[in-house]
Amino acid sequence: MARTLFVAPAGRSVGLTTAALGLVRALDRLGTRVAFAKPISTRTADRSIALVKLGSALQPPEPLSRKRVEDLLSSGDEQTLLEEVVAVCSQAAEGADVLVVEGMVPEGGAAYAMRVNALMLRALDAELVLVGAPIAQTPFELADALSIAARGFGELGEARQVNCIVNRVPVEDDEQLATWASAVSAQELTPVALVPARDDLSALRVKDLAVAIGARVLHPGDMHQRRFRDVRLCAMTVPNSVKVFAPDRLIITPADRDDIILAVALAVMGGMRIAGLVLTGGVTPNERVMQLCAPAFALGLPVLEVDDGSFQTATRVGDVDRQIPIDDKERVELAMNVVADRIDAAWLRSVVASRRSQRLSPPAFRQRLVEEAREANRRIVLPEGTEPRTIAAASIAQERGIARCVLLGEPDAVREQARKLGVKLHPSIELIDPASVSARYLDSLVERRQARGMTRERAEEELQDSIMVGTMMLAEGEADGLVSGAVHTTAHTIRPALQLIKTVPGCELVSSVFFMCLPEQVLVFGDCAVVPNPTAEQLAEIAIQSADTAAAFGIQPRVAMLSYSTGTSGGGEEVEKVQRATELASRRRPELIIDGPLQYDAAVMPDVARSKAPKSAVAGKATVIIFPDLNTGNVTYKAVQRSAGVVAMGPLLQGLNRPVNDLSRGCLIEDIVFTIALTAIQAKQSAARR
Repeated sequence: MARTLFVAPAGRSVGLTTAALGLVRALDRLGTRVAFAKPISTRTADRSIALVKLGSALQPPEPLSRKRVEDLLSSGDEQTLLEEVVAVCSQAAEGADVLVVEGMVPEGGAAYAMRVNALMLRALDAELVLVGAPIAQTPFELADALSIAARGFGELGEARQVNCIVNRVPVEDDEQLATWASAVSAQELTPVALVPARDDLSALRVKDLAVAIGARVLHPGDMHQRRFRDVRLCAMTVPNSVKVFAPDRLIITPADRDDIILAVALAVMGGMRIAGLVLTGGVTPNERVMQLCAPAFALGLPVLEVDDGSFQTATRVGDVDRQIPIDDKERVELAMNVVADRIDAAWLRSVVASRRSQRLSPPAFRQRLVEEAREANRRIVLPEGTEPRTIAAASIAQERGIARCVLLGEPDAVREQARKLGVKLHPSIELIDPASVSARYLDSLVERRQARGMTRERAEEELQDSIMVGTMMLAEGEADGLVSGAVHTTAHTIRPALQLIKTVPGCELVSSVFFMCLPEQVLVFGDCAVVPNPTAEQLAEIAIQSADTAAAFGIQPRVAMLSYSTGTSGGGEEVEKVQRATELASRRRPELIIDGPLQYDAAVMPDVARSKAPKSAVAGKATVIIFPDLNTGNVTYKAVQRSAGVVAMGPLLQGLNRPVNDLSRGCLIEDIVFTIALTAIQAKQSAARR
């Protein structure tokens, strides 16, 4: 994944898009493969993507509509929103080294914008670039405002800094700019760019003004190129009016003021590049006067007319939105270059050169699961086909293309249960009555278990269990994976798999992991469901299996072998077992980043790691947590899941020749959906091994 810079506003009207465009240009100048995304659209027509396309060769994906975002937020489904945000950004970042993401602007009615920005920052594992602009503020007042905005993003984590771009600074010389930089730095923020205010950055073309105020064009002149930086209303005598004539200035005057119209024309013919002339009052200007002014029109002077009075017109012109129009390439280029020129070169080089360890956020992980499961396109059997949560999850998984689901249960009973739940069964979901197909697996079951004394009578009895039927489908190659456990025990789910599917060649142990979707990142916990009291050899195998599972699902494995002691601070049989397991795993897999024994806080908290295990390559940044026994693992995962409101995906079983996965009997519909996705991906990986 590309290194991600999340550009967020510290208030309204701060020039957010201009700052993001400038970052793109500055990174592009360094030869960096840069990408841009604006994952959530504005309320009106979105301009950011159009402007990026105008000022670069990038083709960013379309953002989520504001309606889609508000529908998800109003239903409390922040997770789906963040998954879709990650999907948009992942599409944009493909092949890039750095991704610039533009956050939401707090428009009217979008009070949730800053909260959503904070959620996106974490979901994308991005670095914050906060954009502010002084509006009648001193340097220290602006710095306070930036600091308050930064706190709204919460704790950013170890070694993360808040980078700031300050737009429209009302000074230009380096000494004065240094005062603003010092004020920002005093708030423990990092000023990476101070962009002085420039009139030309907000100079609209006369043609844009004509559209904005609904003016009629009497003479177009150079209206498509000519810009105005400020406006003057002229209704006094000519000697007093000519005092305000100036290059790049728009003149507003009543249409019956022939004297001022002629004076403007003379000024233009004399070489002054007046931006344009707006005639007010809805009065037709004198034809002869306009003929006298023809040489000025030929020199490019645009002339507009409106029905409103002069004062009302001046007010409307003053209220015109000065944002860059989506076809104004000249101004886009100017804005990108002005900001890019002011961005600190050393900071830019650090962005490009850094290989910061990436943290896989829960939304990024879930989005990756969905995409990989769709690509896998596997047939997953669900033996608990009449169980309400399973029916709902199967319908969601089928709808999202996560898997081809098979519900085992009497079809009419499944449909009736779905009707009661208000679940619309996807038409492509397979409904199979296990009683009607069990007979075809009878001979195969007897043959597979004959050495264990299996008889036809006992096989008939075993096949009355839908989990056994589903496992036989898997064993016979009629399904790619199995998910069960919403109403059955782990032993009930695993036993048929151990009997029929067996373990991967060369492996004698089946263990499990949970993917713990913590607020900041996804950790792998193992073993929390299968092996009660592993030996040192088994614990080493669990660590290796869990590391391989983490890597297979996009999590860089850094394995912490947990104990009640860190390093040599404690002793005893249990600590020695963990030490022995760590040594065995390291010998078997020398390339594995593994350390132990470590206490949990030393494994995951950088500040604790610095004091307890300063030389460890794992401490403070572990991604795979191996518990010393099932008692510890199961209690811990449930405590974290329930107390912190964390989604725990799993248990995902490791070591089986084909994927069979267990569910907690307290699982939610979402848990089942993602377990189906995990199983589909495992099935693809399993097929690749065979």
